[in-house]
Amino acid sequence: MSSDDFIEVYEDALSRDACAALLQRFEADGGATRGVTAGGLDVTHKNSWDIQLTGHPRWADAEQMLNGVMLGCLMRYVRKYAFAILGPHWLNLVDPATGQKKSLDAETLSALPDDTLRAIVTKVFRPGVVNLQKYLADEGGYPRWHCELGPKADRGESLHRSLLWTAYLNEGFAEGETEFYYQRRKFAPRTGTLLIAPAAFTHTHRGNMPKGGDKYIATSWILFQRAEPL
Repeated sequence: MSSDDFIEVYEDALSRDACAALLQRFEADGGATRGVTAGGLDVTHKNSWDIQLTGHPRWADAEQMLNGVMLGCLMRYVRKYAFAILGPHWLNLVDPATGQKKSLDAETLSALPDDTLRAIVTKVFRPGVVNLQKYLADEGGYPRWHCELGPKADRGESLHRSLLWTAYLNEGFAEGETEFYYQRRKFAPRTGTLLIAPAAFTHTHRGNMPKGGDKYIATSWILFQRAEPL
């Protein structure tokens, strides 16, 4: 599924077996904590149980797998929306015919070989903290309209968020959609599907309550590389 509102959905990005394995590990881990937002813990805003994968060695393999899947989808995303890279960055590429640098335009970027595009994407972007989240049936959800870009006391990290991504790890329940306010679109979870959308207020969204079954997702952000050393 694709659209011209900068929300892209990539079906079968993860295998059903990979999704099932993540669900089993989540339940066996015992490390889930109540989900918090920038405003702290408030279950009227976000009612979830979360496990942060980033920074925990026992989850390093899962984080690496999810970021690899995300990167593959991100490359497809920037082939369609080249100015996700070229809007904020002025990039040059060496012309193999002349050996001279030339400004990289959208048409050229969209047609680059995978290896070249991957090198550019990973130079411009970096993965964010990855979380697994469980939303309990008829109780959980993220009903507060929100976006992913805003100031926090985190050395400006949250202001580097360019895109959000969510991988849906299960289905078999009613509702539980990711709903976008201005686009007036709802995306029903389908096992193995990965969604990418802009992080800014233009794509304000919420997570609706799953009815009749628990909902599991993996989610994070795609951040710009920092321009300055810390």
